[in-house]
Amino acid sequence: MVHNVREFAFTDSDFARLRALVSQHTGIALTDTKRELVYSRLARRLRQLGLASFAPYCTRLEEGDAAELVQFVNAITTNLTAFFREGHHFDYLATTLLPELLRTKTASRRLRLWSAGCSTGEEPYSMAMVVREVLPPGSSWDVKILATDIDSNVLATARQGIYRADQVQGVSLQRLRRWFSKGIGANTGLVRISPVLQELITFRQLNLMPPWPMQGPFDVIFCRNVVIYFDKARQQALYERFAEVLGAQGHLFVGHSESLYNMTKRFTLIGKTIYRKCQ
Repeated sequence: MVHNVREFAFTDSDFARLRALVSQHTGIALTDTKRELVYSRLARRLRQLGLASFAPYCTRLEEGDAAELVQFVNAITTNLTAFFREGHHFDYLATTLLPELLRTKTASRRLRLWSAGCSTGEEPYSMAMVVREVLPPGSSWDVKILATDIDSNVLATARQGIYRADQVQGVSLQRLRRWFSKGIGANTGLVRISPVLQELITFRQLNLMPPWPMQGPFDVIFCRNVVIYFDKARQQALYERFAEVLGAQGHLFVGHSESLYNMTKRFTLIGKTIYRKCQ
């Protein structure tokens, strides 16, 4: 009988050590079912580092190799995103929430939105398109979108704002014409986001677990398909912290498989995976 022989030794102890490191540095709770995923994603790092097994790699991380911890986090965190993913959120933002904020915040004329777990930038750029489309042309509103992610590699892609043509297939023709420019020559097959959108957004590396440098108040937080990787205690703590940095009547948008039910009393469900902070 032929067994698959692994390129690298990967013991139960190695997996337990890596799980602890993932939890410590990202807050993500890995189940036993993620063992093969962990092996496949980190095997590349072992090859690049010239290591023969996972044990010395675990030791290196546990001893606090800062550069390798960045690589480790980047390899483990999942990045699946698309422009206008879960489109009902952007419809609500455009037709209900932003018009409401434009009415109720005429004194400050200040809007703050946060894309927490922004990946390669499709979410915050989608938010920026909606904001630009709803705000009156030439208006003097002070609008800023904070876009954060734990993964430094995806943030580099997000800052560039350059995407393959197939990545914008879900974007309407009207929006493609207004907010993207087509690459020519060596850049054929690529599109670039309009600088008018980029100037609204600040991209920052941020781990959601430790204390945050920003105080808020935010009007809108998108944190979608992020907390599903955390255990329940960390999810509850995170929702409480979102409530703390949201202004009165602030809104939290979560992923299609996420719910705040039995998690916190700080929010009221007002639409499909859309929550408003209670007074």
